This record gives sequence, C-alpha cells and structure tokens, in this order.
Amino acid sequence: MVNTSPMAFPANENISDSTAAGDDTAVAQVTGVHHAYGDTQALGGVDLRIDASRITALLGPNGSGKTTLFRLLCTLLPLQKGDIKIVGSDVASQALAVRQNIGIVFQSPSLDAKLTVDENLACQAALYGIAGRTFQKRRDEVLESLGIKDRRGEYCEKLSGGLKRRAEIAKSLLHRPRLMLLDEPSTGLDPAARRSLWKCLTDLAEQGTAVLLTTHLIEEADKADQVVIFSAGKKVAEGPPHELRGQLGSRLISLVVADPDAAADRLRDEFGLTVLRTQDSLKISSDVTPDLVGRIADFLGDSLQSITLGRPSLEDVFVARTGVHFDA
Repeated sequence: MVNTSPMAFPANENISDSTAAGDDTAVAQVTGVHHAYGDTQALGGVDLRIDASRITALLGPNGSGKTTLFRLLCTLLPLQKGDIKIVGSDVASQALAVRQNIGIVFQSPSLDAKLTVDENLACQAALYGIAGRTFQKRRDEVLESLGIKDRRGEYCEKLSGGLKRRAEIAKSLLHRPRLMLLDEPSTGLDPAARRSLWKCLTDLAEQGTAVLLTTHLIEEADKADQVVIFSAGKKVAEGPPHELRGQLGSRLISLVVADPDAAADRLRDEFGLTVLRTQDSLKISSDVTPDLVGRIADFLGDSLQSITLGRPSLEDVFVARTGVHFDA
C-alpha cells in the first residue's frame, strides 16, 4: 500500500512560537480558539499572532475555517471557546474597545453607490464621532495616501472596481485602526486593480499597521509577509512564503501516471523516495536532482503520462501538510 499521509515536513518553529507572550509587535493574539456551527466544527483550537508592520494572509480552500476566524476577529461572531485579544482588549468582553482598533473591508461592497466618495467617508466618520476639522484632516490624509484624493467628489457607482476597493479601505482607515482586516479583498478585481490594491496594503504595513487578509488564491498569499495555511478548521502551516516553500526543497517533481498506486510503490522500492499521492498525480520533493527526472521517466516507461520539474508552490506546501489536493 502507498503511504498517503502528509509528506515529511520539517518542523515549523513559527507554529509553536507564534503566540509567545511579551512581543510588543503583536497587535492581535488568538489562543486556543474553537468554534462550531451545530455539530460542524469550523475551528479546532487555533493559535495565531498578528504583528504590526506585516501583511498576514490566511490561506485555505472554502470551508477551511479562515472566514470564521475573520468574523470572530471582527466581533461579528460570539467567542465560544478560547481567547482573542486585539491591542490588549478582549473580543468577548470589550467588543467596543476592539472595534476602535480595527478597520474592516468585507468581501461584499459596503459603499453606498449613490453617494460620492466624500459622502461615504462622512457617514463612516459619523459612526466614530469624527467631525469638523478632524474629519477633514483625516479624510484628506487617507485619500491622499490611497491616491484617490482627486476622486472625492465622484459618485461611487461610477468608480472602477479597483477605485471602489481603495475607497472602502479609506473608510476603514478614518479612525486610525491598529489592525486592518480584509476578507477576500481582490475578489472581482482585474490584474491591474489587484496590483494597485497590494501597493495600498504594502504601504499600510510600512506605516506600522497590522494587515490581515483571507484568501483562497495561492498567488495572492505568496505576496504576504506571513502566510497561515488552514485546512478543516486547523492551522497546518505558518511562516514567510519563501520559507514554507523552501521546506519542500528547491525542486519538486510532479508526475501523472496510469496507475498512481502501483507507480508510487515502484518508485519507493527502486529509488527509496518519499512519494505523495494526490488524486491522480504523484509528487516527489526529497532528494531531487536534475538527472532523477530522466531516470524516473525511463523507469516508468509507457505508464508515465507526464513529468515536470519545478519549484515548490504554496499549493504544494498545503498538499504536503494535509495529503489532500488544494480545492479552492
């Protein structure tokens, strides 16, 4: 039988150390959080630290638990078990204090399309008691920083998708939050708008804001400073993208064969390789050398349909950690 357990993976020190107390860069701390919807467990004991001046991406397929954690951080769901503190305030008992320190951009648009950018910001400011010259100063600051000051008088319904996202971020920054939360922020954006969005997020982080976003897009998570990979309600990997990929080695062989189980057994017996089976393909990351591709191709012969050699991706990290395919 083929070993279908997750591929051998070096221990990630970040997972055990990520919630260490006493680090003043930690803007938010999540400890032992569980959450269930009836009999369905959405989160099964999650620990997480979110740092200032860093973009953290929660990466996982739909149903992995990342949106539930996002909603708990936003104080939109009651905390069932565990502890979440944001800038020292407890989400369960100090929700109002938490909301003063977070800015939120939801996946669904929150702008009033019939109002101008200015009017949308004024409505948001009123919710936080920001008025007069204070509002004018902060409005001008955020619009300038996001490059949309010249669009302040335009109706939001006439803005492009990318400009609407910037306007939503501007709304969320008026009260100067320490933590910016974004749920699938690039949904519906074209490539140019996505690049613009990431420039905004990078600028925010450079100014000291902690940025946390959820995504199911591998290429998006790869741009973050820190990636936290979720599967079935648990955190399965955490670290800078290049470090996570590097733990699989510098090269990865992917194979499509007629009989994956038989091919995996043969490769293990012949070459002593660790072979991971994922649906209809095989992956090999241990002891990969350039000549190994040719040797494997010759050994498998006509049963081999395709073989590729490339650098590991975050999707490969997910597969290695969970033993299942990443299905967004």
